[in-house]
Amino acid sequence: MRDALRPATLARAAWSYVRRAPGTFTWLAILFVTSVIMHHLAPDTLDHVLQRRSTNINNLLHSPGRVLLTSALWLGGGNWLYYFVLYNVFHVPAERWLGTRRWLAVMGVTHIGATYLSEGILALAIHTGAAPHSAVDTLDVGVSYAMAGVAAVLTYRLPWRPLRYVYAAGVLVFYAIPLFDNLTFTDIGHLSAALLGLACYPFTPGRQHRHMRTAGTRPKQWPRTRAGDPSGPSNPGHV
Repeated sequence: MRDALRPATLARAAWSYVRRAPGTFTWLAILFVTSVIMHHLAPDTLDHVLQRRSTNINNLLHSPGRVLLTSALWLGGGNWLYYFVLYNVFHVPAERWLGTRRWLAVMGVTHIGATYLSEGILALAIHTGAAPHSAVDTLDVGVSYAMAGVAAVLTYRLPWRPLRYVYAAGVLVFYAIPLFDNLTFTDIGHLSAALLGLACYPFTPGRQHRHMRTAGTRPKQWPRTRAGDPSGPSNPGHV
């Protein structure tokens, strides 16, 4: 017990924990740096910096790739420690389960998809007069869309199917409730991201194996041959 509390042992355990989700902790490190920058900028300067990175309608029309990436590197609300806890609850298990590349794919689908869906609805509201034209420059930065998508895709991590339904319903209800109280395009984006996360089932590990098992296919096997038949496979006992 005493050995487990030694600084070197604790450091190795922490490093082992971090390196199993490299993408999540790299992202958290970037968010820590940008959060420190935010706290040291004057309000007018900060507003200018965030507007340059906002996925509003104007920026999506002129530099979509740049703002879709940089908007996810700044926190739109809440302090860094709050997101540190949320990332360890949702992103860490998701990245370990999916693998870094598939985890990134889920985040890309949900962050980009929810951004375009929500901003598209806002553009329609502006066109019909339901929202002012100034809304084309509405500030929209943060990591919440990716968070909603990852939280939703973790549905398929649960081994017991009835529990999956309960969890998925809980995620959808959580993001649907704000739609009935002072609806904003961000609320639409959150629910869209959760739905897109549920649609990311094809990215989940073992899906192909489950599909083959459901279809009744079996792994390819060598045909049986008579002893001494030279046309059959070689004896696996001789290499």
